[in-house]
Amino acid sequence: MTAIRPAGADGRSAPAAPGDATAGGRGVGTTARGSLFGLAGSAANALFGFVLVAVITHGLGAGGAGAVFTGVAAFTILSNALKLGADTALVRFVSRDLELSGGAGVPALLRISVLPTLLASAAGAAVLLCSPGLAGLLLPELDPGQAAALIRLFAVFLPVTTVALVLLGATRGYGSVVPFVGVEQIGKPAVRVLLAVPLVLLAPSVAGLSAAWLAPGVLGAVAACVSLRRSRRAHPGSGQPPSPAREFWAFAGPRAVSSVFDITAVWIGVILLSVLGTGTDAGIYTAIGRLVTAGSLLQLAIRLAVAPQISRLLAGGDTHGAHHLHRLSTRWIALFSWPVFLVLAAYPRTVLSLFGPGFDEGAAGLVVLAVACLVNVGVGNAQTVILMAGRSVWNLVVAGTAFVLQLGSGVWLVPRYGVLGAAVSWGLAVVVDNGASALLARYRLGFRTVDRGYLYAAAIGIVTVALPVFGLRTLFGDSLPGTLLGIVLAIGAFGAAVWRYRLPLGVGEFFGALRKRGSGNSP
Repeated sequence: MTAIRPAGADGRSAPAAPGDATAGGRGVGTTARGSLFGLAGSAANALFGFVLVAVITHGLGAGGAGAVFTGVAAFTILSNALKLGADTALVRFVSRDLELSGGAGVPALLRISVLPTLLASAAGAAVLLCSPGLAGLLLPELDPGQAAALIRLFAVFLPVTTVALVLLGATRGYGSVVPFVGVEQIGKPAVRVLLAVPLVLLAPSVAGLSAAWLAPGVLGAVAACVSLRRSRRAHPGSGQPPSPAREFWAFAGPRAVSSVFDITAVWIGVILLSVLGTGTDAGIYTAIGRLVTAGSLLQLAIRLAVAPQISRLLAGGDTHGAHHLHRLSTRWIALFSWPVFLVLAAYPRTVLSLFGPGFDEGAAGLVVLAVACLVNVGVGNAQTVILMAGRSVWNLVVAGTAFVLQLGSGVWLVPRYGVLGAAVSWGLAVVVDNGASALLARYRLGFRTVDRGYLYAAAIGIVTVALPVFGLRTLFGDSLPGTLLGIVLAIGAFGAAVWRYRLPLGVGEFFGALRKRGSGNSP
């Protein structure tokens, strides 16, 4: 959690201690430690996610799994929409308030954010409870009564899950990723697996496994409340907090809509395949989505840690520090994420076969998304920079354009090409969204991404990973022996190159920040 600098007599933050922002280093230590913990949480989330998908697909088959994950998709889209953008707004406004008043304005921020999201999510749940026809549209392969009961089950858990996500946004604003990672990436995924395994062994059913996915949300809400209460006690604040209701919702409103586009982009392929294709295709596409998410682990981890730091740096007028932090974090993301997607692009059938027979039919779709994600991780967290700079309208325009492109191309491609069509539409949206965000961050906000260290990271990825894995793919094909040998050779060459060029890559700065707690960064 980021330490608070004492407030001066005018309520503004006192000058930083010597060395606090030296060479743009302020926030690097907190980001490095938060990223490491976030990466561990993301890895656990991916692991439990893989296990859960494997358990459900083996217990229900691709068709039954498709029904479960279609419900999960609709629920996830709704809960993210009904947050009304308040979670991201709390990350920005709580971190700014800590910089300016030490946290005195947080109670007001919670009052103006939690009640509207609670009312909105309760209204959304009521609509689901009273709309049996919607169930038949989303789940046409299920019996109408079973489909309606399943949708009602998801509706019951909607308000508590939505409010919990908003509260976790506030804890992130305090500079700690621990509550979010502990609840969303470790706790809930682990409990889901613990509930799903005995259900599959004893009485596998679509309703039962859906309940196993939903029930941990109640425990997550309790944990979010406890964590936020502890953060508020640790930072009671001083000075005169602002009254930010109008500014808060002016930011949160556009973010509410863009967050719908963001999360829908992940799940719309599942829904389109369920409605326009088959449940089997939806199950295969869900597996591909899990792989893509796994490849983005580091980017997601760094995003959690870097957002409040950039917000605080900008609020304190330290634009140099914010720019340095963005360049450094983007370099870390590209360096360690590109190899993952290169391996997925080289050996898609072997990787997908881990989910069971028939899933390798999605190999072409996995290649398309792996290539698109090379662009995604290559621009770092450009969207986060735009949001923490307060430009939520820009984010809305970009996300909306990408979503319209994805939906329009998906409606045309999915009936013709199935999983591959859904992957192509998502890939196009990923490239447009991230490319446009990077251009805005560079030319409108001045956040440069490419520097000497970034070029080193790109060269290392090509020489030490792309060449061996695609070379062995040519020799041995998309086979398990070729995959294992390619990964082993790539790891050896990559590790040696990273050590050799650790200084220009900024790897030393990352691990140095972990070893030494810099000024302005508390545990």
